[in-house]
Amino acid sequence: MTPLETLKRYFGYDNFRSGQETLINAALDGKDVLGVMPTGAGKSICFQIPALMQTGITLVVSPLISLMKDQVNTLTQSGISAAYINSSLTGWQIEKVMRYALNGTYKLIYVAPERLLSQDFLQFAQHANISMLTVDEAHCISQWGQDFRPSYAKIPEFVASLPQRPVLSAFTATATTKVREDIANLLKLNSPVALITGFDRQNLYFEVQRAKDKDKYSALTAFLNNKKEKNGIVYCATRASVEEVCEKLKTDGYNASRYHAGLADTERHDNQDNFLYDRAKIMVATNAFGMGIDKSNVSFVVHYNMPKDMESYYQEAGRAGRDGEPANCVLLYSKQDVRTNLWMIENDKEAEYPDEETEKVLKERERKRLREMTFYCTTNDCLRGYILKYFGEKPPNCCENCGSCNTNFEMVDITIDAQKILSCVARMKERFGVKLLIEVLKGSKSEKVLRLGFDKLSTYGICEKSDKVLREIIEQLILSDYLLKTDDEYPVVKLGEHAAEILHGGGKVQMKLSKEKPKAEIAENKKQFTVRQIDNKLFTALRDLRLEIAKEQDVPAFVIFPDSALIDMCLKMPKNEAEFLNVSGVGQVKMERYGERFLKCLRLFLY
Repeated sequence: MTPLETLKRYFGYDNFRSGQETLINAALDGKDVLGVMPTGAGKSICFQIPALMQTGITLVVSPLISLMKDQVNTLTQSGISAAYINSSLTGWQIEKVMRYALNGTYKLIYVAPERLLSQDFLQFAQHANISMLTVDEAHCISQWGQDFRPSYAKIPEFVASLPQRPVLSAFTATATTKVREDIANLLKLNSPVALITGFDRQNLYFEVQRAKDKDKYSALTAFLNNKKEKNGIVYCATRASVEEVCEKLKTDGYNASRYHAGLADTERHDNQDNFLYDRAKIMVATNAFGMGIDKSNVSFVVHYNMPKDMESYYQEAGRAGRDGEPANCVLLYSKQDVRTNLWMIENDKEAEYPDEETEKVLKERERKRLREMTFYCTTNDCLRGYILKYFGEKPPNCCENCGSCNTNFEMVDITIDAQKILSCVARMKERFGVKLLIEVLKGSKSEKVLRLGFDKLSTYGICEKSDKVLREIIEQLILSDYLLKTDDEYPVVKLGEHAAEILHGGGKVQMKLSKEKPKAEIAENKKQFTVRQIDNKLFTALRDLRLEIAKEQDVPAFVIFPDSALIDMCLKMPKNEAEFLNVSGVGQVKMERYGERFLKCLRLFLY
């Protein structure tokens, strides 16, 4: 079979997504591969199809047990023999998997990185016909990545121990240029075919709501008001916040569950399964939840607190809309989020550093990424554009499908205010932070202002604008390089590279400020991602049938068929097996297993 025939037979799709075929063909030609593809872009297909077409076994290094379990369940449902090896199995079960693999039973084996150099696995690998080794979540090998894992550093040693080097393929959803270079170098990829498919997820609607901590729960419930039947994730920065938000949601009638590292293993596992199997609609969690969760019908992701970097945010937000349907990504931002993240950077007890110098360099890098994340939360420019620029793309100025683009702004000349602020920074000798700068500009009589003699400066008390507006202007000046905010533990404000243009060159500065306008007008102007019109009663009937089958198979419902496949059934209304095979996501095996039951349900609505 060709790669396209394999795609149709096992996965039920007629065409490859962008970039998939290039990487598949490269792996089949024996070339190393590096794929950077956003969550939901179909990374798994890029190594699963070569695995099916090669003669030997493909080992997939994966960091989380939940990821392996979901992937193996999905493959098994599609008629593909796969297994996993991790700490959830007994020694006897692991020995059985390896014995079956040597006999040719499995095409793919998912394995935890910690397992690679164990004596029993090394012995198995010495005798197995390993065609390809795939490194999933490959950013974990880089200390510059957002989720560095020392166990990934052992992968090259494992490869070197094999009697014959297999094809190496590495995949990740988010990676800056530095991280991509690290992945290629540390894994020792041989002239890899590298592909970055683009980070844009057009079905995701991005929005930032600025709210004080005490107002965040009200903002959350206002967003959730008409979404009780939708599946979604609410990310919180701390375990205490998870507990508080989850309890409040349950009290208010929401079907919510919780997940964080402080829970017992059994409860974490049960709660995760409840979410995967649609028994819980909302998962309230820390960032310990989600990597590798292959749940396709997540309609929204809300960040109750700002994450510490853009890589983490985009990966977590990207867990919404994996089925291609419209989904919302909302971030609730407050200044306290910055302080919380700074504290976490300085007090991360789980971080592993080889020496003090490396620790210093990496913490400075984390503070810089936090500053860039803060800019995202405070910019009035296109949010999608900000994300795409961060990852090295050149998007248009307006996407018409984010909170900024759908807010009515007016351009305001802030040149006078900018001159006052820059002059004040210069007179304060570029040695202090934003808070003290605002106090001096506003004429505060705080103890520190008076002790330092800043009440004698010519810029003391020259601004009448509110603290909030002044902070927004300062943030805009930092974004535009008129000011520079250092990445130290206690950041200070300095003059930026363009400051002279305002202070001495007669330059002008403008910024966007939002204007109030009726909600109806906002809704009217909002670009709508195409929503396919379907018979809701039929969709509900198909969804109920899917749930019934999922319970019989003891797998999550989306493993049987994603929502997008059910929607396509509603649109195409297949009458027989041949037509059922034309439904997106229906392969040969699933048609043979479930076709008649779904066709019977569809016939009830045909006549």
